[in-house]
Amino acid sequence: MISDNVKSMMKEISNQTIVAATKYVTVHEMRELLKSGIHDFGENRAQDFYEKYELLKEEDITWHFIGHLQTNKVKKIINLIDYLHSLDRESLAETIQKERNDVLNCFVEVNISSEPSKTGMKPEEVISFIHNCSKYDKIRIVGLMGMARLNGTEEDTFLEFKSLKRLQEQIKELKLTNAPMMYLSMGMSQDYKLAIKAGATHLRLGSILFRKEESQ
Repeated sequence: MISDNVKSMMKEISNQTIVAATKYVTVHEMRELLKSGIHDFGENRAQDFYEKYELLKEEDITWHFIGHLQTNKVKKIINLIDYLHSLDRESLAETIQKERNDVLNCFVEVNISSEPSKTGMKPEEVISFIHNCSKYDKIRIVGLMGMARLNGTEEDTFLEFKSLKRLQEQIKELKLTNAPMMYLSMGMSQDYKLAIKAGATHLRLGSILFRKEESQ
């Protein structure tokens, strides 16, 4: 049962926020998560997000967009989400500034594994990008987001997460008004324990919340 999985996860976390990754999740399952106490949902695709939002907009949900957001899809969803986990380029920041009605909490996505196939900024580009974003008053950078390499060792994964934590602390020390930098979005079903150990505040969990149902 989803409720059993949520209870089990709640015992493993302390102050982290579970963002349920809903890419392959039905609205019925999302309602089950709500009943179990999960109110933060993260979607990867703009069209899927919009369809689920329309069906669940009366519910008490904090909406996160956690996938790559194409600039031409911004207008459709940008005023419906509470957090964007994938701010990764200035053209996206410009479009958000144009289309968003109020301040949006954003995570800058960082490619901590240096894999060409992954989206996200290079770590060395992040600070100058955040400085440039100070001209956009609709963007509040609350943290960094990163994904560890899929088939790395536990040591590799932990070191990648720790590198994101160090970058967060480095930016935090700058005391930038547009970037309070309180949060770290890292860790998925296969590596969330290492992410917690490295300092994650937001865990993007999918299959682990549904594992017993999937095995039936």
